[in-house]
Amino acid sequence: MTTGDPGAEAALPPLVAAQHRAMPFTRLTDCGMDPADARQLLADTTAGIPWQEAAATIADVQLERARSAEAVGHSATARQAYRFASAALMFAQMAHQSDTERKRELYARHTAATAALAPDVERVEIPHRDGVLGGWLCLPDTAPPWATVIVWGGLSGWGAAYLPLAEAYTARGLACLLAEGPGQGESRLRHGLYVDEHVTDGFARFVDLVEAEPRLGGAIGVQGVSFGGLFAAHLAAADPRVGAVVVNGAPATPKVPEFRTAREQMGAVVGTDDPERVAEVMDGLRFDPDKHRISCPLLLLHGGQDPLARYEDQEPFLRAADPATATVRVWPDGEHTLYNHVAERDALTGDWFTDHLAGRGSPNA
Repeated sequence: MTTGDPGAEAALPPLVAAQHRAMPFTRLTDCGMDPADARQLLADTTAGIPWQEAAATIADVQLERARSAEAVGHSATARQAYRFASAALMFAQMAHQSDTERKRELYARHTAATAALAPDVERVEIPHRDGVLGGWLCLPDTAPPWATVIVWGGLSGWGAAYLPLAEAYTARGLACLLAEGPGQGESRLRHGLYVDEHVTDGFARFVDLVEAEPRLGGAIGVQGVSFGGLFAAHLAAADPRVGAVVVNGAPATPKVPEFRTAREQMGAVVGTDDPERVAEVMDGLRFDPDKHRISCPLLLLHGGQDPLARYEDQEPFLRAADPATATVRVWPDGEHTLYNHVAERDALTGDWFTDHLAGRGSPNA
């Protein structure tokens, strides 16, 4: 997926080839990397530089650019560079499947780079169990927002990875809360909050925050990307405060992966290297449309070339929803979570949330 040349990919060492498949150019730019940086990262790792070091070096260059711009009062340039550094560090930490000290360090640097975007991006923290859930709040220029969408990722990319998506929503007058739920981001790496059979309780805490925040009001939507779509569907089925839900590239029946690196990644999310416990949690998270009913409007997104979530894997979410308010959008050539259709995807979901949360328009079932 790096060059489109299967022969070139086959010539790469197995680890590098796997990284290029998991983090292709389309995903790198979808989550906010400078296109030139994304090409550089793929070229450097092809040349043998370890992924995390290549990405961290790119971030260092952007951070120096940001500081230099700040020093002479070029705030717009500084903001742009901090955004690019934040995205590069998000991908740097993805090279580590388990929670190593290096992964924690890289993610902490990512958090610091994102925090430099204040006041346009605000850090939020919510007490939960014995730890703290984190996230980023983005507000539209028009105040107050008439609705809020809470967005979260899946197993490897979280929170500020979706800043470009947040911009599409704030441009439409929506507030956007980019969540780092249990098993994600600082919530996991710093505060030790993991995914379990009751993970929906953790994601519901972000709904509590929206309701308690005086600058926010109106209806609440939720969107789950990749594995996070499973959590979004569960929350929509369990919490009547959710007014609309988008599921993008999620399995309704999660399974322990066959490959070692993927198993390590899932074990890190659950917080254990015990395969039986991981399997137990995944079984507890299975979405059964006969037991879990989604009463709010549902938008299901699917890419026909998605190797991680087949259409059949997502179809139970549709069966759980009211056919009159369920919408499906399929891109036949779409990659996982539609990395390769960013602009159209974000415009579609932004307009869909606008119509359903504001009570305007009707679903295109």
